[in-house]
Amino acid sequence: MLYKSCVRPSKVVMANFVTVLLLIEVFAYGFRFGADGLNMNYYLMSCPFIEPVVKNTVNRALMEDPTLAAGLIRMHFHDCFIQGCDGSVLIDSTKDNTAEKDSPGNLSLRGFEVIDAIKEQLEIQCPGVVSCADILAMAARDAVFFAGGPVYDIPKGRKDGRRSKIEDTINLPFPTFNASELIRSFGQRGFSAQEMVALSGAHTLGVASCGSFKNRLSQVDPTLDTEFAKTLGRTCSSGDNAKQPFDATSNDFDNVYFNALLRRNGVLTSDQTLYTSPRTRNFVNAYAFNQAMFFFDFQQAMVKMGLLDVKDNYNGEVRQNCRKIN
Repeated sequence: MLYKSCVRPSKVVMANFVTVLLLIEVFAYGFRFGADGLNMNYYLMSCPFIEPVVKNTVNRALMEDPTLAAGLIRMHFHDCFIQGCDGSVLIDSTKDNTAEKDSPGNLSLRGFEVIDAIKEQLEIQCPGVVSCADILAMAARDAVFFAGGPVYDIPKGRKDGRRSKIEDTINLPFPTFNASELIRSFGQRGFSAQEMVALSGAHTLGVASCGSFKNRLSQVDPTLDTEFAKTLGRTCSSGDNAKQPFDATSNDFDNVYFNALLRRNGVLTSDQTLYTSPRTRNFVNAYAFNQAMFFFDFQQAMVKMGLLDVKDNYNGEVRQNCRKIN
């Protein structure tokens, strides 16, 4: 199959190993999924080819541009943290409303065209059936696997929200947050400190712009390795929009990110604080030395995140166009 040929064999073995463990957890979660109106087989009868449509479209996009994997995962996170997983981050601004995607914290989001392409195909096959919120959650899942991370399934049946306002994005975690602030921010959404660290591991993919970490360079930062500080300084010499990879394998889903934290090579304050703080250091150590453990905890946390404040038929809809409310 095309998508498997794009992934390193060793990483496929690791992904398949932890998948068996996840399936056990999926069954354990089953009753809660039902309570939320979500179901692993939600589209089995109404849109039976949804899985290959999403997977093949994501894989084609990532073959052309592997950096979009980080974009899709980050977009899913930014969607779920604001008003729940309801596709609100996909909505365009209008003359009467500035939407979430135009918030300073969301201006660097990428991958909207991938979601549009999936939606266009599904509207032809099964019009008015598949929500944009589900498409985004599934695309993020498939991006993780494409990049060499764990394979996992998610329940479907989310409905799309009807609200997207820039002021709501104030609740997104800031790159300058310390561990206590991160624990509080994630805790307000029901996540433990360990789950927060596991989700932060998504920074195994992607880059950060200089504007998000240059504050660490204005004075001596004892949590920042001296030589790495010089690397960040060289990056920022090209301006605030210059990009710095989070780790040395920024297109591969692995645990290199956590090993970088051990060397004080975290790019953002919110990265390095995970190792600096005694409240989270043990989790970083564990994931740095045990990639299988990181993969397992990450996929569990992603499934849990995908359940945040999901909309149903009473307070949501299935958008015809992911960029605008019906």
